[in-house]
Amino acid sequence: MCYRKTDDWFPLWFDLNLFMPIGVDCWIDNMRLVYDRTTRKSSNSPGVQVRVPGFGKTYAIEFLDTNKLAGYLFTMVEHLVQVGYTRNETIRGAPYDWRLAPNENADYFPKLQELVEEMFDQYEEPVYLLGHSMGCHYVLYFLNHQPQAWKDKYIRGFISLAAPWGGAVKTLRVLASGANDGIPMISNIKIREEQRMATTSPWMLPSEDVWPKDHVFISTPTFNYTNQDYQRFFTDVNYEDGWYMWEDTKNLTRDLIPPGVEVWCMYGVGFPTPVTYIYDEDFPNVDPVDFIYADGDNTVDSFSMSLCKQWVGQQDKPVHVTEYQGLAHLDMVFNDKVHNVIQQILEGNSNVPSHIDVRPGTNE
Repeated sequence: MCYRKTDDWFPLWFDLNLFMPIGVDCWIDNMRLVYDRTTRKSSNSPGVQVRVPGFGKTYAIEFLDTNKLAGYLFTMVEHLVQVGYTRNETIRGAPYDWRLAPNENADYFPKLQELVEEMFDQYEEPVYLLGHSMGCHYVLYFLNHQPQAWKDKYIRGFISLAAPWGGAVKTLRVLASGANDGIPMISNIKIREEQRMATTSPWMLPSEDVWPKDHVFISTPTFNYTNQDYQRFFTDVNYEDGWYMWEDTKNLTRDLIPPGVEVWCMYGVGFPTPVTYIYDEDFPNVDPVDFIYADGDNTVDSFSMSLCKQWVGQQDKPVHVTEYQGLAHLDMVFNDKVHNVIQQILEGNSNVPSHIDVRPGTNE
């Protein structure tokens, strides 16, 4: 039922039509990576070519689909345009193949460096880097591999939104039984096929360095999995490639080496966020039957996101932390109060509030 050949490129991420019952299998086959345990490298599905469009442009980060139904950074970009910035000139996008962890995406970072230097040369001012969620790890990896002299010249600061600095517990559920993130026409188990093929999923597992060794992330009638049990976990969910991917990626950013630039670390709090998934005897091929919650943004717990606080005093550049009460993970990029703080930072006012309440009926 799938096209064997197309005459031109077509959107793979993100087209809702591809999630229809027959189309989803074609989508998974096009989207999947093939991991080679010998070379420790991933490649596209045989016969498939994938490219990331729009590097340096904003359209590829403003919407996730060509029909402009799934908005992403559009409202943030639009806010900045309203106060004087210009798309594709003073605001630029740096989309990347999110299936690949940085160790397999080496071509991306010279392009990002070139983009920063190009903007600096054109506007004669250092650049702000902004990331959301896993993108913040990409920015941190990039900055950790730049000389301090380069950062001092070209980077004004790093704005981090909802970063899972200590990893994301949800990743274990994704790898075990899948998570469709609200896409109604595809089951969790079905989308698991694709989610298991991205090397970024094992990369985002909760870090061994910061989580207690006895914290149970997944509980089943026969075993409780902690961060000491990842090898058994991957074996038990029949995904042994994931263990090798985790070994390849676990040290990329887990030391949380300070970025060496001024940082504004922002994240949401106030939502019950799962930190333990409880399964019945049909694990892993069923959804969890119960959860244990902690504070967070309903996707990442606040413990993980707050680890940027440890950079205070670890680097010469200032580190500012703002917690948004009542702000969910994805809403971080849509919220007016976040946009206003970002505008304030870009206008040179570094001192931002440490706490902002965005719940309805509050004026904070």
